[in-house]
Amino acid sequence: MRAGIFHHGVRMSLLEILLLYIAFRFKQLACDFFLQTSWMAITKGNPLREGGGRALFAHAGVHAVFTFLVVAAFSFQFWWLAFVDFAAHGLIDKAKATLTKKKGWTYADAAYWWAFGIDQEAHNLTHLAYIVLIVWGSGVPLQ
Repeated sequence: MRAGIFHHGVRMSLLEILLLYIAFRFKQLACDFFLQTSWMAITKGNPLREGGGRALFAHAGVHAVFTFLVVAAFSFQFWWLAFVDFAAHGLIDKAKATLTKKKGWTYADAAYWWAFGIDQEAHNLTHLAYIVLIVWGSGVPLQ
């Protein structure tokens, strides 16, 4: 097992697990709100050949880079989760963006906010899966 900056190769402590959780929450906040440009947010719902692919690739790429940084800091052996997050984040966002665009939902529609909330919770659940995998990989039994 390889260690990271915050984890030194033995079973993770509760504090380390909480720091890992906070790191993923900050990553989601930073990448989905502070680092997502208007172009990414507006265009990723377009068909892939009409700019949607480039916007989605750029946005999911930002998430992948930050997932790599979080994972590298805690348990480098799971570096490949960056690629998993690239795909998962892209699929979740594409589904939400396509649905809201197809239905014509805007910020004024309750259905838009339902879709937005489900999108965010789907991202939270993927991060939870990563955390469980990393904690289990550190030797903490999952029983």
